[in-house]
Amino acid sequence: MNRLLTVSPSPHVKGHDSVRSIMYGVVISLIPALGVAVYFFGLDALKLTLIAVASSMFFEWLIQKFLIKESPRSAFDGSAIITGMLLAFNVPSSLPIWMMIVGSLVAIGVGKMSFGGLGKNIFNPALVGRVFMLISWPVEMTTWPNNRFHLADGYTGATPLGMLKEGLQNNEPMSQVMDKLPTALDYFVGNMSGCIGEVSALALLIGGIYMVVRKIINWQTPVTIFATVFIFAAIMRAINPELYPEPTFHLLTGGLFIGAIYMATDMVSSPMTIKGQVIFGVGIGIITLVIRYWGAYPEGVSFAILIMNATVPIIDRYTKPKRFGEEVKNG
Repeated sequence: MNRLLTVSPSPHVKGHDSVRSIMYGVVISLIPALGVAVYFFGLDALKLTLIAVASSMFFEWLIQKFLIKESPRSAFDGSAIITGMLLAFNVPSSLPIWMMIVGSLVAIGVGKMSFGGLGKNIFNPALVGRVFMLISWPVEMTTWPNNRFHLADGYTGATPLGMLKEGLQNNEPMSQVMDKLPTALDYFVGNMSGCIGEVSALALLIGGIYMVVRKIINWQTPVTIFATVFIFAAIMRAINPELYPEPTFHLLTGGLFIGAIYMATDMVSSPMTIKGQVIFGVGIGIITLVIRYWGAYPEGVSFAILIMNATVPIIDRYTKPKRFGEEVKNG
């Protein structure tokens, strides 16, 4: 007996993960960093994070319902929660509440919904919001309250990257500048001034490992970024040790860990292929250190990721696998 074979549209094989489960998996991975932030910066860190999450969800719901005029489902799928958390993690704990709300509006309204919503945005929404706030309110965005514990002697509320750049601009010897800064162990656990969620490399690494095990992200992009920064910094250190610090300093300070693990691995605004992700990571690592070394601003991770976000369509075009078959030309 002949049987008809019905071929349905792709995908033909579906995974068990949904958008909601993936998004809430990322939220779970951010809990260690949030815990460390509350431990070092107090309840102000938790308050700003909750405000950023609530306002991000509200603005996404509002835009979907009244501007796009569709069912506001994505406001509750976890993606707005991630945007809010990452945005809060990229600001100091002393930031005024109203600025946090405006930043959430820009992140959701401009960085995400203006492109059509989840899955269509070109740039990472949280970084769009952060850069907007940094340009609009540079004083508030670079005022760093001391954490709750005593740090190395002579250390102020400035970030390690800011202290380094200021010291070198004042022609202080590298050894003298580094003596004022916390130890590598302080950097690793988070005992330093900085943005709410960027200070603890350990907490972010735990979250990153969790996401890799859950297969929420690939390891290629963050590892490539770390390797690029380490190699570039090692070369500069070898050229002039009196001007450039150890590679581990650049790895453990600033927003490198949160940027490499959480922003650069955004499924929507990062390359699709492994080769493309490696190219993407190398670009982020190089641009980050170029800005740190020779830019006016001591940190460059956010700008590096946004710049490389813009190159993703080109990277995907030249790294996507070739199609099966052969093109036949007429004549």
